[in-house]
This record gives sequence, structure tokens and C-alpha cells, in this order.
Amino acid sequence: MSGYTVKQIDEMASIHDGLVKLAAAELGVESFGMQVLDVPPGFEHYPEHDHSEDGQEEVYVILRGSADFEVDGEPVSVPTGGMIRITPESRRTLQPGSEGVRILALGCAPGGAYERPDDFQLAARS
Repeated sequence: MSGYTVKQIDEMASIHDGLVKLAAAELGVESFGMQVLDVPPGFEHYPEHDHSEDGQEEVYVILRGSADFEVDGEPVSVPTGGMIRITPESRRTLQPGSEGVRILALGCAPGGAYERPDDFQLAARS
């Protein structure tokens, strides 16, 4: 058995009609959450949410395109190659830029053990 896993993003299992690639599950990552989000231009249904209940902080890395985030009502533009960290208590949403956006989303609760939500398990594919 080897000590690594290699996967192509576009070949990963996904949920939500392909918008969310189950990167952590595909790679066997157990210690933090990791998804790749492919949000097309004009998409207006990214849910506003926070993680105050589970204490998870998130980092979004813009791999391609750009996104306009709203964090606690404050607009924050993040271009390709940019990163944004958002605290668990902060409400966030995003709008993709004119070319859409591909985001690597990472999350975990500081000091806590990561538990992958049921809908982010490989068996949850759709």
C-alpha cells in the first residue's frame, strides 16, 4: 500500500449536480473537510450560511475565475490565486465572477476532530 493518492478533479464523485466535488472523500482525507466547488457564471443559489453550530472555520482558495463573497454583510472580491479565511460565526455567501469560479474549500473546527457530513460521503453521489 502506498502513502499517497492521486485523483483528477474532474473525475471525482460529486453532489449537487456536479457543483461540489467530494475531494476529501475521494482522496481519503480524514482530518479536515475539502471540496472543490465549480460555480458557473450567473449562479445565484449558493446558500448563505455559517458554521457557528459545528465551529468549523473555512478557507476558500480561488483556483480559476473569481468570486464576490459577502461576509457578515461586507462585500469581499477574491481573484484567481486569492484566498479567504472565514470564521465559524460569520455568515457567508458568494457570487461567481463573469467566467464562473473553481474553488478549493477547506474546513475544520479548531481543536476538534473532523467528522465528514453524511451528504459529503462517497455514497452520497448524485
